[in-house]
Amino acid sequence: MVFDTKVAILVLDGLAVWQKLNVTAFLATGIAGAAPDAMGEPYEDAAGRQHARLLGQPMLVFAATPELLQRAWQQGIERGLTRAAYVRAMFSTGHDAANREVFRAEPADAPDLVGLALRGPKRDVDKATKGATLHP
Repeated sequence: MVFDTKVAILVLDGLAVWQKLNVTAFLATGIAGAAPDAMGEPYEDAAGRQHARLLGQPMLVFAATPELLQRAWQQGIERGLTRAAYVRAMFSTGHDAANREVFRAEPADAPDLVGLALRGPKRDVDKATKGATLHP
């Protein structure tokens, strides 16, 4: 299947595995919440039980350096891409309101990103993630 849009999740290489998984999960929910039109239909198992919908298109997860995260951040803003961000200070919070508070305290043009998800036209996401490699 061919999609007009692309979803890319960039995660800072060098984080602990639990941190990478946590960041990826939070960013994926951010994209899903911002793009309800991208959600697939509910899943049904062989017994007829309903299960939650998933994003209807692949999400590519990339390993990133701090510099690549900052460049993708700027490109995402300039290109008007849907963005979900996770900053280092969010590891020390315990709930959504605190996450939003520490995010708001970050420098607007250069937050201390450990993860960034982008969704938008393929060409624009590709430009924003240029140089990133798929996460091993």
